[in-house]
Amino acid sequence: MQPTVKSTLVIGALENPDRYSWMAVNMLKEYGHKVQALGVKPGSINGVEILTGQPAFENLHTISLYLSPKHQADLYSYILKLNPQRVIFNPGTENPELMDLLMKAGISSEEACTLVLLRTGLF
Repeated sequence: MQPTVKSTLVIGALENPDRYSWMAVNMLKEYGHKVQALGVKPGSINGVEILTGQPAFENLHTISLYLSPKHQADLYSYILKLNPQRVIFNPGTENPELMDLLMKAGISSEEACTLVLLRTGLF
């Protein structure tokens, strides 16, 4: 059985191969998911353009966060407007305030590691 392709936005993407956001973009692509990347600086990760600002995306299944909570506040309304099915708070990004806003908007959220979810077939 073929796994479901999930359109995913990685927020906090960096061109640095030592960063987990870089690894996540690559692994999502490797596992056949449609991946978009959003960061503070423009760039590219293995052919995936790192966009900046607050571009529109449609039909997002998942947002995978790689931003600390103090850098998330400016993105609350943007994330809610994107209306993904779920938001993954990777280690170090846990944010009860944003999780509460997501819950009130009917958006699922979880504290997990995107890399582990992919490797274990739970993504």
